[in-house]
Amino acid sequence: MTGDRSGDTTGNETGTTHHPSDPLLHRYAQGGDIAADRLWAVESHLETCAPCRGRLAPEPVAQAVWAELAPLLDRTPQMPRARRRLHGWVSPAAGPWLAMILLVTAAAVALDQLAGPGTVSLVLLVAPVLPVLGVAASWSRALDPAYELIAATPRAGLPLVFRRTAAVLAVVVPGLVVAGAVTGIELTRWLLPCLAFTTGTLALGTVVGVTRAAVALTAAWAVAIVAPTIAFSRMSAVLNENTTPVWAAILAVGLLVIARRRLAFTRLEATR
Repeated sequence: MTGDRSGDTTGNETGTTHHPSDPLLHRYAQGGDIAADRLWAVESHLETCAPCRGRLAPEPVAQAVWAELAPLLDRTPQMPRARRRLHGWVSPAAGPWLAMILLVTAAAVALDQLAGPGTVSLVLLVAPVLPVLGVAASWSRALDPAYELIAATPRAGLPLVFRRTAAVLAVVVPGLVVAGAVTGIELTRWLLPCLAFTTGTLALGTVVGVTRAAVALTAAWAVAIVAPTIAFSRMSAVLNENTTPVWAAILAVGLLVIARRRLAFTRLEATR
């Protein structure tokens, strides 16, 4: 399917297969002034569209840049393909944090077992915010020395956000499933709060940055829910089975905000 090249835009940012027009490609090759969202869309499109890269190749600037880069690329060691794919899903900085999250989960299980039945479950208290820590580590400026390079790549938008979040959930959720099975906590009591907190962090992150959002929501949960629950030895009502529709609604709203503000993840501010 071919797109319409008559306009000065590309449909790549809206999920269509339209190609950028010749004037837009020429302005891109010459380093002309292009709006940030349109520039991101053009670069994302070029990364996956060989015909458009072929249209760009005859540009003098592209030829000159390639002539300088080709010898350097031939002498540069290449990262193994499997490792490149892994880094597309998991931030190198997230590894220690994911290990710490699993250790926290194991510690919560141990404390629940020592406390015995009828007591407040620490696994249930910490489950909603555990993935948030891994998501924050995946987007932290302080923890990832390559954050500027990653945030500036064409795929640094919503697809990378979902890949890294999915990688965190793929580690944290199975660990919580095992913890729930050991402590006897039903899946429905912690899974929706867990997913709602994760999407809420990303949604708020489009405004204040993912790391700041994670810190704010985790602190709010600790003050409003964890501290009173431990102090009064009574599980908060927000984690009862009856609140499942509320958590589902929060999850849906978070996904809607992320979809509407997806271009915010193409800016460096999203890593703060």
